Amino acid sequence: MQTQDKETISETSTDNTDEGTSPHVDTEPSLQETIRLAELKAEEHHDAWLRAKAETDNVRRRAQEDIAKAAKFAVERFAGELLAVKDSLEAALATEAPSVDSMKAGTELTLRQLVAAFEKSNLSELNPLGEKFDPHFHQAISMVETEQEPGTVVTVLQKGYLIADRVLRPALVIVSKAKA
Repeated sequence: MQTQDKETISETSTDNTDEGTSPHVDTEPSLQETIRLAELKAEEHHDAWLRAKAETDNVRRRAQEDIAKAAKFAVERFAGELLAVKDSLEAALATEAPSVDSMKAGTELTLRQLVAAFEKSNLSELNPLGEKFDPHFHQAISMVETEQEPGTVVTVLQKGYLIADRVLRPALVIVSKAKA
């Protein structure tokens, strides 16, 4: 009978374990395990931060190189357009005995080439004759009394130029003023 009692006790112990009434087993990680996990996470985050910092530095360096190249070669397209103008001028000067008509035709052709180069580079002429004076686009050299409305451009001494919408050179003008 004792054997049977031992078996019953052992079955009862097994049953109690299955029911969760056994002595409390600590399932939470120990303090050292928690610290170790936190250190691993910190190391992962530090590594990710270093990689992100390196990538940011690389992007910044590449952007600076691109800006330097853009500044260095910004005039390249315009310079290429001007080569045809230079070639035309050299051809005109190389002519032994040019006639006035051939010089005039050559000069007109060269001017058309220059205007085309300006247009391709978004460089536009500013000729404000008869327009209202605008200090953002015009530089007044003097004022004269005229019948025109005061503040009107009456003479353009030198044309101005714009690159896109930015003034490259203001037009030098004479502006009207009211008669005294």
